Amino acid sequence: MAPSLLSQLLISLQIAAGATLLAAAIGLPLALSLARPGWRGRRVLDLLVNLPLALPPTILGFYLLQVIGRSGPLGSLSLAFTKSAAILAAALVGLPLFVQAARNAIEGIPGSVREAAQIDGASRLAILRYILLPLALPGLITGLLLTWGRSLGEFGATLMVAGNIPGQTQTLAIAVYSAVQAGEYNRAHLFALLLVSLAGLTTWLALRWRGTFSEEMRV
Repeated sequence: MAPSLLSQLLISLQIAAGATLLAAAIGLPLALSLARPGWRGRRVLDLLVNLPLALPPTILGFYLLQVIGRSGPLGSLSLAFTKSAAILAAALVGLPLFVQAARNAIEGIPGSVREAAQIDGASRLAILRYILLPLALPGLITGLLLTWGRSLGEFGATLMVAGNIPGQTQTLAIAVYSAVQAGEYNRAHLFALLLVSLAGLTTWLALRWRGTFSEEMRV
């Protein structure tokens, strides 16, 4: 494996891992809120969470750059055109996938289970820790895998806020674009094949976990 390919692979894996953890940290409270029906503002929050699915990634990256860029409100943090910016961009793009999977898993838990725990005097924190999260675990893992796969292949938003800096922010997805621009199609095929293999493995694992969750809910 060429050093450049290894470097881009490691950068892609680091960004995907960071983005997945960030999306999960933000997304779990959002999923819990959206799974709770009947409160004001739920539809607005649902719209905002899913908006990145409809927006072109470059638009999301553009507005994110307005926030973290030099003249933006978070400009003093110097996040733009760093690996941290790439992680943030990928997390925002993958966030809806985690939230939807987590929300479906939580909503799939019978209400009678929660009600029985409340009758027994369990606190909300205890219900979350010992009932909701364990029962929803397969769905949560599915969300993590989907977010990981989406983050691994993220291109548009990442390029806008993190640029194309070899050895720092040049991911495999961006490397494919750069190779095509340079007319290095054999190199582009190599990068693309590696991405397709990783995406295929991630998708297979996500579908397997989703099937596990469906079987547990039927039981």
